[in-house]
Amino acid sequence: MARFTSENLKVAEQIIARYPRKRSATIPLCHLAQEQDGYLTDEAMEHVAELVGAEPAEVRGTASFYEMFKMHPVGKNLVGVCTNISCMLLGGEELLQHCSKTLGVKPGGTTDDGEFTLEETECLAACTEAPMLQVNYRFFHKISHEEFDKLVDDIRAGKKRDEIPPHGTLSRVRQVIPADRTNGVLSVEEAAADAKRPSRIGASS
Repeated sequence: MARFTSENLKVAEQIIARYPRKRSATIPLCHLAQEQDGYLTDEAMEHVAELVGAEPAEVRGTASFYEMFKMHPVGKNLVGVCTNISCMLLGGEELLQHCSKTLGVKPGGTTDDGEFTLEETECLAACTEAPMLQVNYRFFHKISHEEFDKLVDDIRAGKKRDEIPPHGTLSRVRQVIPADRTNGVLSVEEAAADAKRPSRIGASS
């Protein structure tokens, strides 16, 4: 895979239409590319650059700032084990060692079948739930070694498909912006006036 498929190109164009400047869509398009291929390919970053009017190096420079974007192939399931202070004190390092033994790879490695990549992570902001890990950015709190082994077995058996989508998929629900709310529909003056209107969120019907 490389450039956007015809279907994803339509999605990319819809995303770009949300922004007054095309370059503002760079990060959402990188997420779309990673969802398509599982990681950010050079060709995908070149395509994003074409679509937003940037240089490929600018897209790479932006994407490389964020840990969530991977510039190399990873497994369908990215396992990140926190070993920061709270998790470390409650067995995070031991959990990482156990995950490594169960999967048969060291941190940074990918299983031969391409199903799992194991990573050691910094704080994942769930300190009261230590030790914890994430699989494709879905959190699993206070997880024991036995629970991890069962999690791996369930993933391999396809029992977690509804809970854990493949790596790169942030959400199965695609945001849709109504045609009358996309960029360019309102003038600057109309947009300013619209911003001053009271929010309808929480209003009674």
